[in-house]
Amino acid sequence: MIRTATAADVPVIHTMIQELAEYEKASEEARATEAQLHEALFGPHPAAYAHLAETDEGEPVGFALWFLNFSTWRGVHGIYLEDLYVRPDRRGGGHGKALLAELARICVERGYGRLEWSVLNWNEPSIAFYRALGALPQDEWTVFRLTDEALAALGGGGR
Repeated sequence: MIRTATAADVPVIHTMIQELAEYEKASEEARATEAQLHEALFGPHPAAYAHLAETDEGEPVGFALWFLNFSTWRGVHGIYLEDLYVRPDRRGGGHGKALLAELARICVERGYGRLEWSVLNWNEPSIAFYRALGALPQDEWTVFRLTDEALAALGGGGR
């Protein structure tokens, strides 16, 4: 049901990223191209990794895209799950749990200290799903982000 993505999977992963962006009401923000995704996942210096969930017939129905982070407090790597998506008509079939279980297995096997991700506050079905797995919200932290003009200004584009 779960397998490591290959370069041939980039088009379907790209399509599911677009579907996820639509679900999250942010289609205009999903600007990554297939070429960028291919480079990030399979270029000479991969920045991210992906796993696919498939039906018994081999139909891709979901994906997890992740990268390594590092905890200065624990002194070891962890996995940051950037995207977890299962197509709406396939939810409830265990694909999301299987994807998370695979990432947890990788963490345990490699001695990583954490598996973490973000979820939109309004996404109650996902929050309930994550809580049922034993995941706990990190409510004391607020995510900050620099993008576009603010990023350019701070990074020297505004000099």
